[in-house]
Amino acid sequence: MTGTAIDFCHVSFAYANGAAGLRDTTIAFDAGQVIVLCGASGCGKTTMTRLINALAPQYFPGILHGNVTVAGVDTRTTDIATLAEHVGSVFQNPDSQFFTMNVRDELAFACENLAMPPDLIRERVESTARAYALTDLLDRPLADMSGGQRQRVACAAISVARPPIVVLDEPTSNLDATSINALRGIVARWKREGRTVVIAEHRLSWLDGLVDTALILDGGRVVRRFTGQQWRNLSDSERLHLDLRPVTVQQLRSIRVSRHPHTPTHQADGNSSPAYHVNGFRYRYRHTRHDTLDISDMTIPCGAVTTVIGLNGAGKSTFARCLQGLDRRCRGTLIAPDGARLQARQRLDACTTVLQDVNRELFTESVLAEVMLSQPCENERAALDILDSLGLRQLADRHPMSLSGGQKQRVAIAAAIASQRPIIIVDEPTSGLDLRHMREVSSLIRGLAERGRTIVAVTHDPEFALEVSDYVAQLVDGRLADWYPVTTPGGTAKLLDALVPDCDSPLSHAGDQSPSQRDAGQ
Repeated sequence: MTGTAIDFCHVSFAYANGAAGLRDTTIAFDAGQVIVLCGASGCGKTTMTRLINALAPQYFPGILHGNVTVAGVDTRTTDIATLAEHVGSVFQNPDSQFFTMNVRDELAFACENLAMPPDLIRERVESTARAYALTDLLDRPLADMSGGQRQRVACAAISVARPPIVVLDEPTSNLDATSINALRGIVARWKREGRTVVIAEHRLSWLDGLVDTALILDGGRVVRRFTGQQWRNLSDSERLHLDLRPVTVQQLRSIRVSRHPHTPTHQADGNSSPAYHVNGFRYRYRHTRHDTLDISDMTIPCGAVTTVIGLNGAGKSTFARCLQGLDRRCRGTLIAPDGARLQARQRLDACTTVLQDVNRELFTESVLAEVMLSQPCENERAALDILDSLGLRQLADRHPMSLSGGQKQRVAIAAAIASQRPIIIVDEPTSGLDLRHMREVSSLIRGLAERGRTIVAVTHDPEFALEVSDYVAQLVDGRLADWYPVTTPGGTAKLLDALVPDCDSPLSHAGDQSPSQRDAGQ
């Protein structure tokens, strides 16, 4: 594919529910470019991707003015099924785009929809599986795969039909460093193959060296455009002025903890600072032979933030569920500072959790009602104050499911704060958040800890971890591999080594094959 791949001509779009979209945008992209879309949550990034793949207005209703042309096709007059031959989409949550039960069937699905001959489908599935290192996983149930593996399957599933344009919306928000490296390799592969790749993203450093064009959106408009070289040469001061996360790995690794070390609060009897103690947590999933989680002892200091890190599948989310007492099959207890042994039922009363997939915990008809639902006693003024602290006051009357991913995340955090429980567990709380809102959430979490709340934060986000962590607990294969205060000598470097993708490592080229394999996969 050569020439112009995507063309917006005076495009404006407003959602039927009143949400802002895009305003009078005229811009074109040459084929074969990697384009990154940046900006605050709700700025129009996701809307732009939806206009490229025609989900707006064909799935997300609204009023469209102007013309969007993709691979020479007018999206206004082309149905989504036909446009799928030209555009493949990878969403923030890959589970939302799976239609089958295992990898082989998922790879075949797109080809079957395009009515390809069975022999060609089998050849495409096999060659794509080789290209994306999925051959050994072809018969694996999707439900049994890690988040990084599912993201890789989602990329392969849209690649098998070989669309010339690929759109990704926040693809790294729930991935660990190893999985991000693998995704970087996939994007690099698409670029070598001459595909046009459009990525709406807040976490930017993993794209270091791949970006051809970067756009910053604000209020539904493109306000800045950078070439790849200009983008890579952005100074820290200019980047921060634009409210952007680090755009290179070097910028990311230069971040340091600026606050003072956590000072323990000593008890009246002079003993060591109060803390909760995990005692003998063990958990095994059904039909497995080995414990998924096995933590004999772990300290969670009161009035501090303990960050739990580890690769996808290390047991972080399982630990969070066990800590709150959501699964009675978890053995072990949580010993409170006063010596009380909290079993699962007691832990339910002591903990509240913000889930990784916030769509599972939004129940009401408005943002304000969602926060008030969590309060022990409903107090509208207090609920509005919490919304105001998270920049959500103006959305108080909106339906939670009409918000952007980052806005939903903040609503869920607001509800957790309103619950007034002593332990707050946050599972990937900055998923989908821009720099400003990530820092607002970090500041709020720090403030809660300083006022005596105990925070356990599960995260892959290095910037967030550096902003909030007092202590770090690293899990490997369900075991506690390391525990340390982040402000001790070497603590910051250890945290960054665990969380920052090494874009110069061989993993950054995951998916690369021998020349013969590359030819087979093209």
